[in-house]
Amino acid sequence: MTGKERAKLRALANSYETILYVGKNGIGDDLVKQADDALEAREMIKGKVHETCELTAREVCTELCGRLNAEPVQVIGTKFVMYRQNKDPKKRVVFTDE
Repeated sequence: MTGKERAKLRALANSYETILYVGKNGIGDDLVKQADDALEAREMIKGKVHETCELTAREVCTELCGRLNAEPVQVIGTKFVMYRQNKDPKKRVVFTDE
């Protein structure tokens, strides 16, 4: 991912709602499935790590991106943003002009 693409994704992420929450159970199979489904539908998701979680937002983002073949876009405080381009060009949401 180029710097320009990442900058565009960061700008778009400002208007996104947080839909993925990581709590005291950390990263389990259910959370990975939820993130995978959300990335398939939206391409980019914003997540938040609660203070009861033992992992940092960066650790969670890195782990999830590795498991889901996604790109980390941004980590600020307890929030993180991930992106994975949809395989089907007709379903692409973010970079539709490519």
